[in-house]
Amino acid sequence: MSGGSSDSGSYDDLPDGVLVADDTGAVIAVNVAAARLLGRDVQDALGRNYREVIPLVDTAGNDWWSCTDPYAGLTTRTGQPERQLTLVKGRGADGHDLLVTARYVREPESRRVVRLVVCFRDAAARERVDRSRADLISTVAHELRSPLTSVKGFTATLLAKWDRFNDEQKKVMLQTVNADADRVTRLLAELLDVSRIDAGRLELRRQVVDVPTAIRRSFAGRVASGEPEDRFVLMVDGDLPEMWLDPDKLDQILGNLVENALKYGDGTVTVEVHASPAGAEVIVRDEGSGIPEELLPRVFGKFWRQAGVRRTGTGLGLFITKGLVEAHGGHISVGHAPSGGAEFRFTLPAGAPTYEG
Repeated sequence: MSGGSSDSGSYDDLPDGVLVADDTGAVIAVNVAAARLLGRDVQDALGRNYREVIPLVDTAGNDWWSCTDPYAGLTTRTGQPERQLTLVKGRGADGHDLLVTARYVREPESRRVVRLVVCFRDAAARERVDRSRADLISTVAHELRSPLTSVKGFTATLLAKWDRFNDEQKKVMLQTVNADADRVTRLLAELLDVSRIDAGRLELRRQVVDVPTAIRRSFAGRVASGEPEDRFVLMVDGDLPEMWLDPDKLDQILGNLVENALKYGDGTVTVEVHASPAGAEVIVRDEGSGIPEELLPRVFGKFWRQAGVRRTGTGLGLFITKGLVEAHGGHISVGHAPSGGAEFRFTLPAGAPTYEG
């Protein structure tokens, strides 16, 4: 397709499609984005009636321009709000969906339309956002149901039958309630992290952090919850420079990656720390079957879970991990370990403290 007409002016700089028609309905400007969405050559569109260039139908199959009638409709109307409409191809409504809005530029005294400006964009991006929101709601509902059911069940039982249980039984019930409350708290923290990452409002509270010590602390937490101590190996190569990091966020990064190695991998979980003048590179690998090559680009997406593993968690851990690493100015990637398992590599830059937020 050729570029926009000379009348398009700065319209070609806009990401959305723009079509402009004169007082007769003839198209006088079409930008590059509009030409792409309409599947037309710009020069072919110029001079044609706007209804022919951008034929639209609503969800009921009605011709949109006949319904709205920009040039002969109410003289008080100045445009149409954004709506999802279907671009017609041929005689049937077999085209793709567009989000369309229109503005009627009127002559002040006569109130006749002297220019029609139509803006539109592909509806696929909006649909992806809507699906993502629906997935989030579904995931949260699923993850909250189990712990809240447990909390409600145990507290109702204790309140109704307190005298029937001995101290040990009460302690077990309260420990379960406490653990489920922690699970809900972690879920809410994950959702807040996702929101902040998406909005670019993630705050870091940096201080000097000993990275190997943080890794050992992550290992210790897993050992305390029942994992054998000899399943974890730490290797440190070189002396690290002074690392100014958010210690809580670093613990979260390491916790997510170690948990991922334990959940999806087998054998030893090895963490290597390589020093450089610019900071540190951390490698987390396992000895499992690894991640199929075709799935590697999807690992850091929201709600990703490896096939064949029982559904646990929200599928947000690696998405959050990527956001936390990048918030520190680092980079994270995933590949195959020499032993055949999964291997995650991330960098953390050294330097003086900075103050976000």
